[in-house]
Amino acid sequence: MPERPNLILILTDHFRGDCLSRLGHPVAETPHLDALSREGAAFVQAYTPCPSCIAARRSLMTGLTPYSQGMVGYRDGLPWPYAVTLAGELTRGGYQTINIGKTHFHPPRLHLGFEQLIVPEDYEEWLAQQPGVAVDKYAHGVDSNSWMARPNHLPESLMEETWFVSRAQEFLRKRDPTRPFFLCLSFNGPHPPWCPPQVYYDQFIHREMPPPAVGPWAAHHAEEAEYPLDVNAWRGRLPEHQLHRARAAYFAYLAYLDAQVGRLMRTLARSRLLADTFILFTSDHGEMLGDHHLWRKTYAYDASARVPFLVHLPRQVPGPRNREIRQVVGWEDILPTFLDVAGLPTPSSVEGRSVLPLLRGEVVDWRPYYHGEHAPCYHPENANQFLTDGEWKYIWNPITGQEQLFHLATDPQERQELAEDPAYVAVLKEWRQRLIAELAHREEGLSDGKRLIPGDVPVWRPSVLGGKDS
Repeated sequence: MPERPNLILILTDHFRGDCLSRLGHPVAETPHLDALSREGAAFVQAYTPCPSCIAARRSLMTGLTPYSQGMVGYRDGLPWPYAVTLAGELTRGGYQTINIGKTHFHPPRLHLGFEQLIVPEDYEEWLAQQPGVAVDKYAHGVDSNSWMARPNHLPESLMEETWFVSRAQEFLRKRDPTRPFFLCLSFNGPHPPWCPPQVYYDQFIHREMPPPAVGPWAAHHAEEAEYPLDVNAWRGRLPEHQLHRARAAYFAYLAYLDAQVGRLMRTLARSRLLADTFILFTSDHGEMLGDHHLWRKTYAYDASARVPFLVHLPRQVPGPRNREIRQVVGWEDILPTFLDVAGLPTPSSVEGRSVLPLLRGEVVDWRPYYHGEHAPCYHPENANQFLTDGEWKYIWNPITGQEQLFHLATDPQERQELAEDPAYVAVLKEWRQRLIAELAHREEGLSDGKRLIPGDVPVWRPSVLGGKDS
């Protein structure tokens, strides 16, 4: 490449892969994100390798699968002992690097290769100093993993995401003009609490919401839930008015985030940086949002595991624009993609693949399917291993041994479970064999190369994390 492009990675938390107006969602309003992908592409079968924040971010920052980077579930407070990281490689390669927003690294202000770091705690300090603000950002009274929803008590100008974008604009004004830059802009939203600014809440609360997708196989998630529901319940049936409020506030939050992305894009355009900047917008996982009577994340279902993956291409990257790409990609592919765009070598430890050839329109031998997983989280038996090629989805619970099979091509909301259907015995066997091979050499003993073997699934592997449990 004649000049190295600037790089921007925009991360969100709980943003579902189907919630883009470009993809025809009946309620989602994401015009700025749609416009971002016009000069690039939308990967419509993108997945997280582990559908919760910390494990997914470890895979993103290292280019490794969850098993290889050591974390296959949710556990905070563990070290990040990685020699190869996305920011570290780009900093060594001459890029000016900055993270603005959520990291989930440990310890909390660990730089992990970034030269500069601005985190949510900095926003909270700033908020406490604002005239007339005598409450914190959680004064709305909604918990950070709750299905409850309401308008935010803060005006849009004092919201965390607005402040992050303002810091990004400030960085663009004050950056070192002699070096290309890598900006990671990482939003907490639309992670609960779903308390968007009032103006966005008002735009959605009176709209008709599509009902949650609920398959007959999921009835037990409503029947076995304990009522009255805890405000942070991971499953159960909500009263209609609360369900409507939660879904409306979620889509309102997406619209607010889209507007903040629009603020950043406008700054890039006015600064004449947009044409020379590679931008990727994505999310660490999705949100069940009541589908199949489930809430939050960690599940293998598309509402939880499929993520947006939108790319804006700089002029330095030739190839077709405004496309929808169907090859299955994931978060471990982000590090090698950014290094490839930057013209830097990819370390041999990296397991992901650069998607740049796909963006160029080249015919490449891509992976036949994608593997994801999550250890138990909300319940001792709530774990999954999954495989998908975008047409089929196979899910195996390594604790109970239960299997599920969905034909995504005709049933994208996974309502019809096919594992017990005699017509799909051969398909089920084919996908089971693939998972047997995928797990055969792992230390948990979930496969002996001939069959799947249910057993315990530890959240992390101490051998990867320095040989210690903490």
